[in-house]
Amino acid sequence: MTKFSELNLNPKVLKAVEEAGYESPTPIQEGAIPPALEGKDVLGIAQTGTGKTASFTLPMITMLARGRARARMPRSLVLCPTRELAAQVAENFDTYAKHVKLTKALLIGGVSFGEQNKLIDKGVDVLIATPGRLLDHFERGKLLLTGVQIMVVDEADRMLDMGFIPDIERIFSLTPFTRQTLFFSATMAPEIERITNTFLSAPTRIEVARQATTSENIEQSVVMFKGSRKDREASEKRKVLRALIDAEGDRCTNAIIFCNRKMDVDIVAKSLGKYGYDAAPIHGDLDQSQRTRTLDGFREGSLRFLVASDVAARGLDVPNVSHVFNFDVPGHAEDYVHRIGRTGRAGRDGKAMMICVPRDEKNLADIENLVQKPIPRLENPLKAAKPAAADAEEEVKKPARSRSKKTRDSKSEQTASTSAADEKPATENKSASRSDTSRARTSSQRDSGGGNKVVGMGDHLPSFIALSFAERRTG
Repeated sequence: MTKFSELNLNPKVLKAVEEAGYESPTPIQEGAIPPALEGKDVLGIAQTGTGKTASFTLPMITMLARGRARARMPRSLVLCPTRELAAQVAENFDTYAKHVKLTKALLIGGVSFGEQNKLIDKGVDVLIATPGRLLDHFERGKLLLTGVQIMVVDEADRMLDMGFIPDIERIFSLTPFTRQTLFFSATMAPEIERITNTFLSAPTRIEVARQATTSENIEQSVVMFKGSRKDREASEKRKVLRALIDAEGDRCTNAIIFCNRKMDVDIVAKSLGKYGYDAAPIHGDLDQSQRTRTLDGFREGSLRFLVASDVAARGLDVPNVSHVFNFDVPGHAEDYVHRIGRTGRAGRDGKAMMICVPRDEKNLADIENLVQKPIPRLENPLKAAKPAAADAEEEVKKPARSRSKKTRDSKSEQTASTSAADEKPATENKSASRSDTSRARTSSQRDSGGGNKVVGMGDHLPSFIALSFAERRTG
């Protein structure tokens, strides 16, 4: 087995790698580092969780150890699709470059332009950015990209999904033609293939796994779920999620729960909190400081459940995630691979569960076609409780029908009593007539099972209506 010491890395970089506890490179690192050190363009294709970040940070630090940065002209550029991934890449540079004097700047949204400008003005060796914030700085005249020697595009397929490809193409055009390009992606969509053919020069292609494969050490399953009623489906689906979590018991040390919509992320997180689960949401609409605190809490173990949109599906490296729950079937089959790739990392075992409602069955079929194997079906954990729930519902319905029948009977009795009262001789006094009518009405209400239930005009029946025609005439 190859060791890092055999990859011709800077001795100071090797020391940092050893201190981080790594001895042997992953396949993508072993394949990408040597050609990158030779100055060649690299096209790396590997499933998530295989160590792509170190495969470009290690050779970059080695090459950048020679030279000096100039003001507003970064020597290298790393483009990431999300703030979280950019921050994680910055952490990797801090870890592996701690014995090398290199400067870096992180350009992401949610952070003051002023602080970022100060770092750029001093000159940085490594600029890590999201495309939008990078172009904002460029258009303000605070940044020049003509000094970029090495350019990295990380998670290119995610860039495509988020609509960043036009920005990427523009950024490529702002950098020197002579730059070295390191391009990494988990899948190779036609649009990604076009970009690599346009902007990479005779790249060394490293593909360590079949495109869009899932790790063999992740146990996968799906629950086919159908709500009892359309208006109850969402709440019943959340109940299924809680049942799946409870069934795992202590084996579920922590988990990421993925939803398709930001609104559902908030709802599921709030629902879990209501039932005593330690959960917090993370999605693109939240303030950056809140997102950072939530992620830090999850990494440190103070937060057990992270409810996320796909902003957290790519590149987030939390090595000890025991479970991934797909509350929704992802709309893009490739996203499934990236979501469940948050567990089972660095050779660990992981578990991925998904809840599929009837309208998502087509998306489930697309996922199975992509990964080229069926996902095992898991029995609905609420299935055993359904008959009892149905019986309870019947018990609720039966009294309602019974009450309705009795009400009809009581109305008939009331009609009969009223008719009898009308047929009484006119010689009977008024009080007797009112008394008979009142007793008939009271008996009717008692038979209907609700003494306070208003039938007809109820107790407010005017006394003159209860009198016979003869009594009214003589009165």
